Amino acid sequence: MKIPASKHFDAVELGDVFNMDRAELPEHCGCKGVVAETFGNAQFRGIPFLLGDPGCPNVILLDQEPVTVSLGGVRANYILFLHVVESRRTDIHEGLGTAEYTGNDLGDHVSDYVLQYEDGESEARPIVRRFAIQQDTIGWGASAFASVPARSERVFRSSSEHVQLDTVGGGFGMGEVRVSAGRDVGGGVAWLYALPNPAADRPITSLVLTPCDERSVIYGISTTRIEEHPLRYPDRRKLVVSLPKGVEFNAIDEVDDIEVDLGNVISARRQLEYDHAEWNSGKADVQPDVASSAAVVEYAAHPGAVLYVGQPGGDPLEIVLEDMDAGVVSIAPAHRPVRVKVMDKVSRDPVGVRIHFHGESGEYLPPKGYHRKVNTSWFEDNYGEFANGANQYAYIRGECVVDLPLGRVYVEITRGYEITPIRESFDVTGETDELRFELERVLDWRRRGWVSADTHVHFLSPSTAVLEGEAEDVNVVNLLASQWGEMFSNVGDFDGVTNHTNTLSGNNGEFLTRVGTENRMQILGHISLLGYSGEMIHPLCSGGTSESALGDFQEVTMADWAERCIAQKGLVVMPHAPLPQCERVADVVLDVVNAIEFMTFTPYDAQLLPYAVADWYRFLNAGYHLPVVGGSDKMSASALLGGIRTYTYLDDREFTYENWMEATRGGHTFVTVGPLVDMKVEGASPGSIVKLSDNGGTVTVDWTVSSVRVPIRAVEVVMGGRVVGAERFDAVMNSEGSIEVSVESSDWIAVRVRGGYNDDTGQKLAAHTSAVQVLTGSKPVYQQEDAVEMLKQIEGSIAYVDTIASRPDADRYRKMRMTLESAYKRLHARMHENGVFHDHSPLHDHGHEH
Repeated sequence: MKIPASKHFDAVELGDVFNMDRAELPEHCGCKGVVAETFGNAQFRGIPFLLGDPGCPNVILLDQEPVTVSLGGVRANYILFLHVVESRRTDIHEGLGTAEYTGNDLGDHVSDYVLQYEDGESEARPIVRRFAIQQDTIGWGASAFASVPARSERVFRSSSEHVQLDTVGGGFGMGEVRVSAGRDVGGGVAWLYALPNPAADRPITSLVLTPCDERSVIYGISTTRIEEHPLRYPDRRKLVVSLPKGVEFNAIDEVDDIEVDLGNVISARRQLEYDHAEWNSGKADVQPDVASSAAVVEYAAHPGAVLYVGQPGGDPLEIVLEDMDAGVVSIAPAHRPVRVKVMDKVSRDPVGVRIHFHGESGEYLPPKGYHRKVNTSWFEDNYGEFANGANQYAYIRGECVVDLPLGRVYVEITRGYEITPIRESFDVTGETDELRFELERVLDWRRRGWVSADTHVHFLSPSTAVLEGEAEDVNVVNLLASQWGEMFSNVGDFDGVTNHTNTLSGNNGEFLTRVGTENRMQILGHISLLGYSGEMIHPLCSGGTSESALGDFQEVTMADWAERCIAQKGLVVMPHAPLPQCERVADVVLDVVNAIEFMTFTPYDAQLLPYAVADWYRFLNAGYHLPVVGGSDKMSASALLGGIRTYTYLDDREFTYENWMEATRGGHTFVTVGPLVDMKVEGASPGSIVKLSDNGGTVTVDWTVSSVRVPIRAVEVVMGGRVVGAERFDAVMNSEGSIEVSVESSDWIAVRVRGGYNDDTGQKLAAHTSAVQVLTGSKPVYQQEDAVEMLKQIEGSIAYVDTIASRPDADRYRKMRMTLESAYKRLHARMHENGVFHDHSPLHDHGHEH
């Protein structure tokens, strides 16, 4: 949107005094950027100038003789100059030569600008290099001290936002930096200087521009009666604007056609409208409504600026910031720096937390050092932050400083699934310097022998992963290096040795991060290799795009990776069940998988996925007694580390990463997005085997479940995938029970919990224990239809390797083929042992060699 120049300025006509065509300026005089290519009526930083026309004298070159500019008795508080000094090399030191045109020289007397008043008096102002004027080509760090580049600051959107809007981004890095200064380009910069008039009420008849020690060029002059310095903007401000009819929000809920003349609009985002009565309730997740036609506009502009909002088919709406009209509400500026401390109620030790603040107009108030808009996109800005819907959060290590507005402020503080969250409001006054919050642990399953873990995290640094683990009360964070095409993540953080741990007093190593790898293939599948020692297991990815690079051949199976991980004392997890759904069955059959992972990016959007649970049931039904674990697959701030998590029972073992891996292999685990659940079958824990006589019998299943935030709607006892007992509740937080289950043939038993965030139906799955096998005599657990489906997947793996996979050398191809054939034969034999006959796919029947 093109907007007019500020009405506070009057451009000075210089046509009679221009003495040089800028096309003919001496070398290194003038500038080469946008100013050099602009003629006639122009504006820079919203200030109007009358530039010369092309093909004739159009600039003032101050070289030998003074130049007098008539001002006709104007009264002005400031006279603004669009000018530049001759560029020169920098003398460094005798014997060290000279630098390029860095612009670091300073203090030379370039010229004098003399104000001639109507009463015959005059005032001379020296124009000094790098103070009131600077050269056009500068290096980094050579900004002028008392003038600003004519090129204004720019605001950029993130790369992913440009994709959503189908627009072009701002170049390398701009999607993360979000802004650039006018000087950042490094060349082609003219400078704006505001010369203060010491006698603002006296008419000025003329300016006498006198060259001194260096040549300089003046492109334009403007005058203003503005009292505040016209090039000095106050701090960032916000206001709520009711949008004119017809103005629409774009795909990222922002307004496109909005500008300010003397400054920059940083953002214009749809306003969030919180129900603050609901905010102070005990509801698990409180999301704001979004305004239909109100935007929170954040800007950095001169107090005399005018904001323009484009209207379809009409002139822009003008909002004078000094005298705002109806429909515009000023948001109190966040000026008060307040130190926030969060501690454990009992120990008084600082604790890591996830924290959110917002003001009365719904505006997010981030702690210092965090984004005002959390970037939720993949592999962009991987900070210690999280966004749940419209609510944005920062992870802090016990304390932070946050700039708050005077008035009412709203806060949410959370720390995992065993601690009561805080969601409340408080008043900030001119005396508010510090706020303290206490968190109370109401469930203490760690003291009962349990540790929590996230088996699947990407892109964070190890120290940030530890911070987020502390803040989410996740004892073990598995940070996985991997490859995406030509991009590699966290490879330099892997050493096969280090357990990165916290530094907060009182935690005593209770939170740690270990770097492993997720080795990946688009067709055969992904596999997570946790906690192994020694060298990194390569290749990280194979088989071509999108996991490995374009043109990579298929050189390995997941089973090979898994065997190497086991040999290097690691834990093998089949991630994000059930996809990709190909070789995973073969690896389970080959007994190189230690656990199956349920995954969800954030439980506020999705909980335990039924597809994943059904996939795991298939393995259990076929007799493969695999424990279940939980991992977030966190790859952006829109995913919640530990949102789905594993609880593993250590019993009386010391908490170490190695003991956590051992206990997880043992199978006494459960997965949850909130409720904590344990069960026993005849006193035996998940991962165990209970043996009955050949005729079966009755077993007692005991369970207990507790929750801090997520209401419990049902507890179901599951045997062989079928519900054999259930209790329904009206959103309770604690329950325990016992049920007798009749077992006629070998099977498995587990407990699952229904309920969740924003779940009024009671149908969402919120937690699931691993299983106990119950064997009748010597009969194995075995369901024919599940085994047949598993065999089809192995046949699919063989078909892929035989047909479309890009082949490596003959030896590696044979090894891959033999691995898959071994799994095929092992499951095939198991099926025949159980008296099952089955159809084969056309590519792989008994007539073909295996």
